[in-house]
Amino acid sequence: MSQIIIAGIKRGSRFSPNHIGNDAAIFDLTARYLREIGCTVNEYTETDLEEKGVEEKYIFNMVRDWQAIRRLQQLERAGHVVVNSGYGIENCTREKMTRILLENQIDHPESLFLPTSIDPEQELERAGFHHCWIKRGDFHAIHREDVTYVRNREEAKSILKEYALRGIFNAVINEHLVGDLVKFYGVAGTGFFHWFYSSNQHHSKFGLEKINGTAQGFTFDIPYLQSLCNKAAGVLNIHIYGGDCIVSEEGTIKIIDFNDWPSFAPCRDEAAPHIAQCIFNLFNKR
Repeated sequence: MSQIIIAGIKRGSRFSPNHIGNDAAIFDLTARYLREIGCTVNEYTETDLEEKGVEEKYIFNMVRDWQAIRRLQQLERAGHVVVNSGYGIENCTREKMTRILLENQIDHPESLFLPTSIDPEQELERAGFHHCWIKRGDFHAIHREDVTYVRNREEAKSILKEYALRGIFNAVINEHLVGDLVKFYGVAGTGFFHWFYSSNQHHSKFGLEKINGTAQGFTFDIPYLQSLCNKAAGVLNIHIYGGDCIVSEEGTIKIIDFNDWPSFAPCRDEAAPHIAQCIFNLFNKR
């Protein structure tokens, strides 16, 4: 296949909290490299996808709106090739992501899945959670409160009530892990992998990385982290990914977040040609 016509669908700005420019930049660079390979790239917005649809068989996208995700899934069922898959994007919403990682024995914090309508104190006591993270279960984080660190059970109760008032019906509660917070970016099937300590680069959406403090530089197995992340990408059905993990003083690694197509801001120039090549390879196979 020497030339293909591709639809590239941008992420809506409300789904890029504090990263509108960064998300747009990685999309633009990916489109540029695909054109350099020889592809024709027609660009669309999420609204275009929802209201008019796209005709191209091959689609790369950064969508996050539920209606757009459902539309991608419809196109996949009709034979279109989509990267990342609309099903993979849905898998990266909080509750689904957590359940899939745990079911596939991928190292992850102990977690609870609770309706926001209940008093969580008994469940937290039974699980032995004191300091923990409460996260909206239905979607990615859009607002600062969608991922909240709580220090006691009264705070937890308050956060669940706030979620319920906002129409968020389910929450995921993760135990708090002590250790170095490591952020990572990867492109499955290309060998590209980049990691760094969040405390050293000040790259953040909501500033929550400060909870774990300055990284101590605990020794860990980098090839194992890359392998673990690629395994997680596989079970979640995505190729272009990023996320966060905690490295303990003993060097154990647990993934605490995994995202479909983040901004790649700290490594954008290096990552973009690998992302474009990954997309081209997946399309070329079909």
